[in-house]
Amino acid sequence: MMNIQQLEQINAYSWRLPRLFDEKRSEVLLYGSEVLLETMDDKVLEQIRNVAMLPGLVGPAMTMPDAHWGYGFPIGGVAAFDAEQGGIISAGGVGFDISCGIRCLRTNLRVHEIEDDLENLADLLYARIPAGLGTTGDLRLTVPELDEVLRKGAKWALKQGYGLPEDLAFIEEGGCMENAEPDFVSDLAKKRQLGEMGTLGSGNHYLEVQVVEKIYDEEAARAFGISEGQILISIHCGSRGLGHQIGSDYMVILAKEARRLGITIPDRELACVPILSDAGQRYIGAMNAGINCALANRQILTHLTREVFGILFTGSSVDTLYDVSHNTCKKERHIVDGKARDLWVHRKGATRAFGPGHRQLPPEYRSVGQPVIIGGSMGTGSYILAGSDTSEARSFASASHGAGRAMSRHQAKKRWSGREVLDRLKGEGILIRSDSMRGISEEAPEAYKDVDEVAKVTEEAGLARRVAFLSPKVCIKG
Repeated sequence: MMNIQQLEQINAYSWRLPRLFDEKRSEVLLYGSEVLLETMDDKVLEQIRNVAMLPGLVGPAMTMPDAHWGYGFPIGGVAAFDAEQGGIISAGGVGFDISCGIRCLRTNLRVHEIEDDLENLADLLYARIPAGLGTTGDLRLTVPELDEVLRKGAKWALKQGYGLPEDLAFIEEGGCMENAEPDFVSDLAKKRQLGEMGTLGSGNHYLEVQVVEKIYDEEAARAFGISEGQILISIHCGSRGLGHQIGSDYMVILAKEARRLGITIPDRELACVPILSDAGQRYIGAMNAGINCALANRQILTHLTREVFGILFTGSSVDTLYDVSHNTCKKERHIVDGKARDLWVHRKGATRAFGPGHRQLPPEYRSVGQPVIIGGSMGTGSYILAGSDTSEARSFASASHGAGRAMSRHQAKKRWSGREVLDRLKGEGILIRSDSMRGISEEAPEAYKDVDEVAKVTEEAGLARRVAFLSPKVCIKG
């Protein structure tokens, strides 16, 4: 548990780490309630302090309310860098699962229309959605075909018949990250991905059928097209083996280059190089390719999900509400001290949360702000929020991405059996399908922070405001 006596409290939901007498670093800012901070390990504090020592940092190094220990950056870490002032890019600030994110789908179904078919729905989704460690799907690509995926993202998937043209307007970057460079991705990374397109993966990845239980913000809910009793679907996954291998490859490459350039880093897991360096540009090209891989992956899974709903529920529609990533580094324009600046914002386990009026938002959402999705732990529920007027000033328009782990997978596995969790959730009316009992035990709901507290604090801290609470009905786990 974190010792919050080390922190200086700014208000009920934001805290500062005081500098030591001769400590040379930027400000460290933590968002969270006392309850949430106390669930964090002291390693979170150590890691975000190290981030605050990196060159070219603009503003504070920050953690979101769901933060927990990670590799390099803490998960839930946010930091912005100015390339023109020697700012760096770090693979440890993006993470191994590049562009892990959530695609939220909106249906025209009400909960009473699917209740009698939940078992069939669970079985058919489980049969149609490949999930699990190393799982491959029906799609087999050649390397040249995969290179096109890495260049075009969801646009490639759409061209192959996966999805609807209107999906693209509701995906970050219009479904395709520019400046992606497949040539900067290793042959091994590509080899790992040839059979993994259209698959969920393992760990905390899932496809979940949910019902809107409560509306907090009627105006935003109307803009998002959601109402109480409506069925939504959340698909949580990323760039699979390709993204992990890009992370592994560039951890080594950036560490060697940092040594060559004489960059002093407080932790080898924060290996970094200047954004404008050759190595920095190569990593950005590879990372953008990984983002496109994830966007295409979620687009294919959206198509498969539509097929299942079309089989079981005649006349049903499944539309993309929004697709947002939470393991990226992107060049964005932000206001700092009253002036617009181009910054490279690392968000590791954090979600972009543009507020009302932002020009990059779809016209349908521009008046209320960007949809922000906080995925809950298996069985507890999730939240849809909207970017707030204050998120830009507070966090470079960033917010929480999920409940955040409160204990390690090893601890969870020792405490609960998969069968125990499966039976308990079924008794609560939540159907789980997975090929891994170990995975279910590791993902037990109690292994995560309280998602209600995370969402409330995210709102109270001014990062995003709550729009709707979603409760799970069916969950497909890797």
